[in-house]
Amino acid sequence: MFVPLALCLLIAAKPPPDPRLDLLDAMVDEINRNQLELKLRENRGPYFIGYQLKDYDSREVTARYGAVFQDAATHDRKLFVDVRVGDYAFDSSMGDDDLSFSLKGTSYLTRKAAPIDDSPAALRTALWLVTDEKYKLALFNFLKKKGDDVYAVEDPKRPPSFSKEAPEVQVFPRVAFGFGRERWVAFAREVSARLANERDFFDSEVRITADKVTRSFVNTEGTRLVTEDTLFAVHVQAFTRAGDGQLLEDARDFYAPLEAQLPTDAAMKKEVEVMVRELLALRAAPTIDPYTGPAILDSDAAGVLFHEAVGHRLEGERQDSDTEGKTFRGQVGRQVLPAFITVTDDPTASERGGKQLNGHYLFDEEGVAAQKVTLVKAGVLQSYLLSRRPVEGFLKSNGHGRAQGNRRPVARMANLIIESSKRLGAAELKQQLIAEAKRQGKPFGLLIRDITGGNTNTASFGYQAFKGTPRMVYRVDVKTGAETLVRGVEIVGTPLSAMNRILATGATEGVFNGFCGAESGMVPVSTVAPAVLLQEIELQRSLEGKDRPPLIPSPVSLTK
Repeated sequence: MFVPLALCLLIAAKPPPDPRLDLLDAMVDEINRNQLELKLRENRGPYFIGYQLKDYDSREVTARYGAVFQDAATHDRKLFVDVRVGDYAFDSSMGDDDLSFSLKGTSYLTRKAAPIDDSPAALRTALWLVTDEKYKLALFNFLKKKGDDVYAVEDPKRPPSFSKEAPEVQVFPRVAFGFGRERWVAFAREVSARLANERDFFDSEVRITADKVTRSFVNTEGTRLVTEDTLFAVHVQAFTRAGDGQLLEDARDFYAPLEAQLPTDAAMKKEVEVMVRELLALRAAPTIDPYTGPAILDSDAAGVLFHEAVGHRLEGERQDSDTEGKTFRGQVGRQVLPAFITVTDDPTASERGGKQLNGHYLFDEEGVAAQKVTLVKAGVLQSYLLSRRPVEGFLKSNGHGRAQGNRRPVARMANLIIESSKRLGAAELKQQLIAEAKRQGKPFGLLIRDITGGNTNTASFGYQAFKGTPRMVYRVDVKTGAETLVRGVEIVGTPLSAMNRILATGATEGVFNGFCGAESGMVPVSTVAPAVLLQEIELQRSLEGKDRPPLIPSPVSLTK
């Protein structure tokens, strides 16, 4: 059959079908049907419905002692359905759905999963059942909140329940997702064998993960989004015990949005060798007594300090909750940090100084475009991290509603960036540390080069405190400037006190990539910070542990 050339070109130019759009259309059809028809007798129907579908395509290779322990590929889809009764000013929202439900009519909870087949009918059925459950729950909560209002004093400053946001319509192109399984199996075997051959290490692990998340989002305001993101990670960890039985660990973590952006195998192996030397040095290092005095926190440790002591306390939901300490509530326009410190959070930034940032995204889990937010400018509090739950004085989201999987989004950090106008070179910063230690009559100051992470308590029923676990801590002699590695302590403190004891910062900044766990689950985050010199920091003894190491040598070491 003869086909005209022009028609041939037209046929060739037709794009292939995109099943993502079929699923998005199915979500739109079901959300429109529920908005029009879902109602219980004389009660209100929902004023807002939001649907989110997350498709997870994951790979993992894990090795220990030179052998693969896990080689897995998983595919999963999760649903989040947000149904609200009432209106933007006063609605049914009460926080975590798991904590607000009626004891009646809840003998069956629907599964919040979606079909991994591209079946619009099956997806609509799953959404239909979850929406029905969420509507009944929302109606129950709305009526309960109205009843509770009878006993509460009216608050003229009470913010609305939900922010009004302009609809967003974007379908992003597909993102390639390749996983060099053979490369990673060989890498994991080789590096894990290297660690297993270290006689003083009793356990170790090499884990490589790759995740692709395709997110489809629709709501009754008209937002229609399809986004795709990938994240690759290499984790290397080893454990040993000091002579006194204290458990010691060291690790290296490498992250990148694309596999090709990870460091080369040679570069990662070189870092592993540094890790090995650090851990062996820690094993031989003396313990240090609890300490109060000046310290330099290198960039990674400084970033974790700001994340725990400041960032979490600027998350919007914490400003109104009765269970929160509300450290910074009512402080907008006031000095909360030294005047040379500025703090922003910028999820729109994908890299900093050539290093990739974990906390990058374009739209948050509520369909709001990511925005750079100045939180503290020259020490003065400017704003909060905001989801669609308004805070007094801030009625619009700034694109920080984040969540893991199908948990309810709340305001969370993304890329927390600390900048300073009082910057000193490394040598000058160390000299100021020594000078401050002398002024305080201390025989030494501390230099904290690395930190494993931290945690903080923001609740009103506990002390407003934070804790960090430093890994590489050096005692700096005030007479000679000599640095001696020590172990056995952890950082503790109260946020406002610690932050206002910053005397100066380093001249260069570092990037710390990781994950943060909070009410809405684990989300990828980054901190960008310079080293900081603290006038005073408190270190307490860490959990020492007195366990005996294994009684006989590892079988691997016998083959050497």
